[in-house]
Amino acid sequence: MSVEILQKSSTVRKLAPRYRVLLHNDDFNPMEYVVQTLMATVPSLTQPQAVNVMMEAHTNGMGLVIVCALEHATKKPRVRPLAFWYI
Repeated sequence: MSVEILQKSSTVRKLAPRYRVLLHNDDFNPMEYVVQTLMATVPSLTQPQAVNVMMEAHTNGMGLVIVCALEHATKKPRVRPLAFWYI
């Protein structure tokens, strides 16, 4: 009688690294435009959350928008140019 021991191979999946998307303050874009652009760019942000991010950037110079995978962090947003915002 022979006994064979089978070992299960364990596959370890590594999680993708997470990246912080930061919003820097500037003196050019109006606050309302920044909030609308944040909401259009990051669908998971509600208006109060977008306002909080904008105010954090306004008061501290930089605000954390979202923490996500690199693919989402480097996605270029499709937003209306500022020139068309006030027409």
